[in-house]
Amino acid sequence: MTVHASPAPARQRFFEDYVVGEVHPLGKVSIDAAQIVEFARRYDPQAFHTDEDAAKDSLFGGLIASGWQTASLMMRVFAQSYLSQDSSLGSPGVDELRWLKPVRPGDTLSVRATVLECEPSRSKPDRGLVRSLIEVFNQDDELVMTVKAMNLILRAGARSGTGSA
Repeated sequence: MTVHASPAPARQRFFEDYVVGEVHPLGKVSIDAAQIVEFARRYDPQAFHTDEDAAKDSLFGGLIASGWQTASLMMRVFAQSYLSQDSSLGSPGVDELRWLKPVRPGDTLSVRATVLECEPSRSKPDRGLVRSLIEVFNQDDELVMTVKAMNLILRAGARSGTGSA
């Protein structure tokens, strides 16, 4: 896996720095056949992920990455380029995860995040919930995956470790 993440933000991001409607290109990541097979053997051992010959006879006509591997690749870029280690408090989950096109050996994926909603916490004033649409495109600019993520983010001036997320 080769990660070509965008440089970290010039300043650390806090809840107030996420603006509804902003679009953030986050970076790129590439994948090869050996990485696809290695991941699949450990986590998703289906023939179209683990066996190049069997994959040729599958619905996909060749080896493809597990959707979970695509999500993991996206998460690496997302965590590196969108979330601040100083303000991210984790996530209560994701919504609407969709795998739209297969990811194949040699693909280079671009990750983009759009801020959908920023909601201050009613019970914990030191944080808020940021909802983002994350889109993953292949090198041909085809949309291969989408997910709506929720992240708990500290507000400016708050200190991490202030309680449970």
